[in-house]
Amino acid sequence: MTYEEVVLKVREGLENADAREIYEHVAVQANIVGEGSGAFYIEVAERSVCVEPYDYVDRDGLLTADASTYIAIAAGKITAKEAIENGSLRIEGNRDKLVLLSKIKLK
Repeated sequence: MTYEEVVLKVREGLENADAREIYEHVAVQANIVGEGSGAFYIEVAERSVCVEPYDYVDRDGLLTADASTYIAIAAGKITAKEAIENGSLRIEGNRDKLVLLSKIKLK
């Protein structure tokens, strides 16, 4: 799978997500390791979710996982918490802001 395909699948999974419970701005960079490697960002602003294929320099956190983990989370097959617990997702940064991402509801 290419980098572009990974970003597209994550974007499709999150584009209609419900972020109405998040009243703060949250921006994280997501680093893809392995196949399709690269970086993209997930931003919650004005209670909507945006996914773009760019680095996010002034970020609240950094996520690191392989492509299949990001796609599974975006598809609702696994939660980020489960991915962290099983070691497939690593997080760094402002934990209070990162916890807000768990309030995103997939459609």
